[in-house]
Amino acid sequence: VIALLPGSRKQEIAVKLPIMLEVSKRFPHYRFIIAQAPSLPYAFYKELIYSYPNVEMATSGQTYTLLSQSKAALVTSGTATLETALFGVPQVVCYKGSTISYHIAKRLIKIKYISLVNLIMDKPVVKELIQHELTVENVIAELNDILHNQQRIAQIEKDYADLKTLLQQGGNASSRAAQEIVGFLQTTSAPVA
Repeated sequence: VIALLPGSRKQEIAVKLPIMLEVSKRFPHYRFIIAQAPSLPYAFYKELIYSYPNVEMATSGQTYTLLSQSKAALVTSGTATLETALFGVPQVVCYKGSTISYHIAKRLIKIKYISLVNLIMDKPVVKELIQHELTVENVIAELNDILHNQQRIAQIEKDYADLKTLLQQGGNASSRAAQEIVGFLQTTSAPVA
């Protein structure tokens, strides 16, 4: 199973999900399952996925169950990147916003990474495909790597373990902020069957 976490807002899903769906064609032996945003009806997704035979929907509220069954994930930046890491799932972070918004934010906000995992660890633990880098070809290459490159998978597992340790110890300011998220996840991470 490959988890698709394309975000929670209609505009961002409309940009990122079509790329994720095209990637599914290159991995026909995997089931791609989309985590449904609570604010969007199933009909919105149905229109997008009808021509992709190996793509399914998880019902709203089933994201943690989906992650617990996933071998890899394609994730929109945000808290979902940290949640995915805490479930130990290798991931590719996908972000594409409007060109104007991206350039304004890039000038105003000076950060090295967009994913919580990389921000907290202060290194590139998970691959971030941002703006023009978010192409079907790049996602295919990165997904193939986190599915089949045993050295890369082992490094991700080690980094995720270090992330959990850092969060438990209180670490840096970023990790302290994220620790609140972890606490919440630990109280709500029981499978929602």
